[in-house]
Amino acid sequence: MLQFIESIKVEDQKIFLAELHQQRMLATFSHFEKECRIDVLEVFKNVNHDEDGLYKFRLVYDLENNFKTQMLPYAISKIEDFELVTDENLNYQFKYLHRKNFDRLKQKSKADEIIILQNGNVTDTSFSNILFLKDKTWYTPETYLLNGVQRQHLLKQNQIQSTTISLHNISEFSHFQIINALNDFDKNFVYPISRIKNLPSKIFNMDDL
Repeated sequence: MLQFIESIKVEDQKIFLAELHQQRMLATFSHFEKECRIDVLEVFKNVNHDEDGLYKFRLVYDLENNFKTQMLPYAISKIEDFELVTDENLNYQFKYLHRKNFDRLKQKSKADEIIILQNGNVTDTSFSNILFLKDKTWYTPETYLLNGVQRQHLLKQNQIQSTTISLHNISEFSHFQIINALNDFDKNFVYPISRIKNLPSKIFNMDDL
């Protein structure tokens, strides 16, 4: 049975971007011609979470409207290095619970985190969307694997722009940062482009290993 997950930011007892998480769930059910009867805000209220601090609210569900929740303390960790890898067949249109293909790619990599390429275009890391900085403007790849809620939010707020980022122009950007529901847009938490250990001339294809 297919299972999906929403990882939702909760900080100081407040839930963030709940509407966008709900919209993604509705779109998932709609694609599979099912009706969603799970209300994110109602589920959160019933958890009775009364702790301050940053938490990941995990909502795992299936297409029969069965669900389970977890509230986990969350800390944003620094990543030492990144590696560009290619997987032309990876499809993550929906936020599936099981992530075997991402795990396979990460296991083959020698870096802390991977940045996935398809047709020479930058998509996402194994767990986030990405932003790249050029001339004081932040851009996000238009060739994402998953249109994350933070990405949608920042685009709607005109804080970032969508553009083509590929092997041909990635070196034109000076810095990058990762974003997802729990990793906010933070201009003080960025990586220099040199943190990608195999910029263009050294890229290899994971399928060749």
